Amino acid sequence: MGPARNQTSPETGLREALPAKVLWSKGVGTGYSAPSVRGGLLVLHHRVGDQEIVEMMDAKTGETRGRYGYPSAFQDPFGFNNGPRCSPLLVPGAKPSDPGLCYTFGAEGVLLCLDLAKGKPVWERDTQKEFEVPPAFFGVGASPILEDGKIIAQVGAQPNSGVVAFDAKTGKTVWENVGENTWNGVPMTGWPGARVVKWTRSDPTYEKQASYCTPVAATIHGKRHLLVLTRQGLVSLDPQTGAANFAYWFRVRQNESVNAMTPVVQDDLVFLSTAYYRGGSVLLRVAPDGKSVSEVWRGLQLEIHWSSPVLTAGHLFAFTGRNEPDGHFRCVEFLTGAVKWDREEGWPNGGHGKISPGSEPHVFGRGSAILADGKLYALGEAGLLGIFRPNPEKLEELGRWQVPGLTYPCWAAPVLADKRLYLRDENRLVCLDLQP
Repeated sequence: MGPARNQTSPETGLREALPAKVLWSKGVGTGYSAPSVRGGLLVLHHRVGDQEIVEMMDAKTGETRGRYGYPSAFQDPFGFNNGPRCSPLLVPGAKPSDPGLCYTFGAEGVLLCLDLAKGKPVWERDTQKEFEVPPAFFGVGASPILEDGKIIAQVGAQPNSGVVAFDAKTGKTVWENVGENTWNGVPMTGWPGARVVKWTRSDPTYEKQASYCTPVAATIHGKRHLLVLTRQGLVSLDPQTGAANFAYWFRVRQNESVNAMTPVVQDDLVFLSTAYYRGGSVLLRVAPDGKSVSEVWRGLQLEIHWSSPVLTAGHLFAFTGRNEPDGHFRCVEFLTGAVKWDREEGWPNGGHGKISPGSEPHVFGRGSAILADGKLYALGEAGLLGIFRPNPEKLEELGRWQVPGLTYPCWAAPVLADKRLYLRDENRLVCLDLQP
């Protein structure tokens, strides 16, 4: 999600025309994990055979520089691929020549700290064996973050270990929280009647805790908050101690559902969205004392499944829709929820219609976008790359191009580093030149 974790890159001088030159393309293992790039090194976490592999590559050439693997027997219960879902977290070493450390979170909950120079583990925690973690719908999918010397991850364990902080150097548990103690008595916003949470471990409403949203650390009203959108809703924790500041219920009544969009935070505002039935979006304002939130607006203007919207110039630019045939690209005013423009991005008639000769279908589906150099670089689910200007007055498309070798599904967001754009599907990684 970029150096500021907001889908935005500070790079400038990028091309705004397509197609782009393919610098390299290579087959990789399965997974939905986006690569991470730092200091000329690209790290990809993927599944090859019965192993999850952390592979180090030359970012310019794609040549393998090293790899470390460990066993994995994960099988997705819904038939999706069995590779990792979380992106690697790269932390610089003490010297410029030291590539530093890499933290990965596997589909079965193995949290690994790897020394990139040696290609060997520093520490490892098997969270599913060490904690009381019920089986997830699609495996582990919330990437960990680094905050003040702690690796913080959505473990999703009962009864009060939904979120756990580990010492970044040793892997030892620093604190754990979120669950029964956090949620009991909280109003179930959006559910019929004056319901409040009555936590029961075996109840499907409360059994699974982990979502697919990466935690967000932010300073609000001068106080540091760890904002985690779990399966049940948004919690704010003190990143030092794990103590809860507030909890806000945000989940749909449908059991077979997940929260998967990482929250968007600006100043004292937090935006949440889900694509499941009657979920939609809400914009919350954190109180000055940091102990509660109030709703600014709530509605179905955006129903974002798993990609993250881009917030720029007071507007959200987002791909919305539950499934790929009903995808839309939409601009919504952040503070009011007003829809400024909308374009259907799914297949005609839900995928059953015919496209007339010479016409270009809008087939970005539920794409992913990043902002750089005043442009949105968007990757559609079937490998269509588009460049847009983030214009709230009208949809302004600069170009589109089907990236060679990429096929459905492309569910990892684009990654930009040193004027190179990295894109992947389930089994291929492609590097494009974005120089003008």
